[in-house]
Amino acid sequence: MKINSKLRLQILIQNSFFVVLFIVLVFLLGFLANQYKYSKDITQANRNTLTTGSINVLKQMKGPISLTVFASKDDVNNGDTFRQGIINFMTRYQRTKPDINIKFISPIEEPKLAQEMGIKVDGEVVVEYQKRSEHINPPFAEQEMTNLFMRLSRTNQQAVMYLDGHGERNLIGLKNNDVGEFGKQLESKGFKFANPNLAVESEVPLNGSMLVIASPQKNISAVEAKKIKKFLESGGNLLWLLDDNNFHGLEEVASYLGLTVSNEHVVDPTAKVEGADENVSFASSYGVHAITKNFMLRTLFSNAHEVSAKGTLDNGWEVSKLIEVSPNGWLESSQSKANQKSTFDKNNDKPGPINIAVALQRTYGKKGQRVVVVGNGNFLSNTFITTGGNLDLGINMINWLSGDDNLISIQPMPLKDVNVTIPNDNTSVLVAWTVFHSFQYFIPIIIFVLGIFFWFKRRKA
Repeated sequence: MKINSKLRLQILIQNSFFVVLFIVLVFLLGFLANQYKYSKDITQANRNTLTTGSINVLKQMKGPISLTVFASKDDVNNGDTFRQGIINFMTRYQRTKPDINIKFISPIEEPKLAQEMGIKVDGEVVVEYQKRSEHINPPFAEQEMTNLFMRLSRTNQQAVMYLDGHGERNLIGLKNNDVGEFGKQLESKGFKFANPNLAVESEVPLNGSMLVIASPQKNISAVEAKKIKKFLESGGNLLWLLDDNNFHGLEEVASYLGLTVSNEHVVDPTAKVEGADENVSFASSYGVHAITKNFMLRTLFSNAHEVSAKGTLDNGWEVSKLIEVSPNGWLESSQSKANQKSTFDKNNDKPGPINIAVALQRTYGKKGQRVVVVGNGNFLSNTFITTGGNLDLGINMINWLSGDDNLISIQPMPLKDVNVTIPNDNTSVLVAWTVFHSFQYFIPIIIFVLGIFFWFKRRKA
C-alpha cells in the first residue's frame, strides 16, 4: 500500500489520540488506586463524632497540639489495647484539627523521663499547646478532653472575683441556693477564683477579670458600695444576679448603670404543661448578642424579674437585651397577688414576653468594659444548673465578660446512655429473660441442630 502525506497525517492523529487516551487511562487508574474513606456515625447521640462545642473549640485553637501518652505497650493477646484506644479516641479530634500529634512513651522503658514529667499513673497523658501544658488521667471522655483544650486556649488568666459576706450565692457553696456546681464547671474550664474582702482592702482589685455579685441578702455597707462603684468607674467588668428589685445598698451602682428591676416576678401558666410550677418560666427568645449568638438551648428561670437598662451620654453604655421569657405569661403585679389568683389582670399585669437580662458594654481603654445583669439568680443555682442550657448560658456570660469571645460556644455535653428498664413483675422478667437468652443460647443451638439434621438428610439421599 502506497503511503502518501494524507495517510501519514491520519496515522499521526490516530497515534496521538491513542497516546492521549493511554495517559488519561493511567491517571484514572492512579486516581482510583487512592484510598478514600467514608464514615457515617449511626450511634445514639453520635458517639463517634464530636459535638458542636468541641468542634468550635478546636476551630479557634491556632497552632499544633501535642499529646504525649505515657503508657505501657499494648498486649493484644491479653486484651490490653489502651494505646490503640487513645488513637481511636483522638481520631475524632484529628478529623477537625489534623495538626494534633500523638506520641507514645513507655514509662517502664523511660522511667527518668516519666519522673521528670511528673507522671504518676500508667496511661497519663500530657497535653501541650502554645507553651502551656496540662495532665489528664484515664479514663476520660470527650467532655473532659475538650474542657482541657479550653483551659489551654484561654487567653485571660485573671481570676474571677466574687463578693461574699452578705448572704450571696457562693461560687464554692454546696447549698441548693448556692452556685457551687457552676463554680466547679468554671474551674474545669480554666477559671480561677478570688474573694476580695472589701471591708479590709482599699479597693476592688483591678487585676481580676470580673466581679460577681450573686444575689446578696443583706445590705452592703456604704464603704463597700463606694469601692464597687469605683471599680466600675475604673473599667471593671461585672456579673450581677438579682432576685428582686432590692439592690441592698448598691443603689448608686444601679443608677450608674441606668438599671431598673421590677418588684414583680414572672408568671407562666404554660409551665404546668412541663410539670413545673407557674413561677417557673422558660426562655422564648434570645437577643442579638455575642453571648446568645447561635444559642438554641432551652433555659429555665424560677421567680424571674424584669430587667432593663438605659445608656446615657454621660456613661456611654451600649445596652442589649439578652433573654425574653414567658410569651404566654405575664409580670404579676402586687394587686394581682392580693387576689391570690394566677390569672392575667390586663389592668395591672404586664403581658409577656418579659426581658430578664441585659448586657452593657462601652469603650474603655484598649479592652473595653462589659457588664451583665440578670433578674434571676436561681438559674445558676445548684438546683437548676443542670436544667436545659442554663450551664451553657452562664459559661457564655463568663466567657464574654472575661474577653474570651472565641470560647463562647455550646459546651460539650456528656453522652446519654440508653438503659433498658425492666418492670419488676414476674411476666416482664420472664419475657426479658427469654428474649436475652434466646439470642445468647437458644437460637444458636436451634441453628446448630437444624444444620446437623439437614446434613444427615442429604447424606442419606
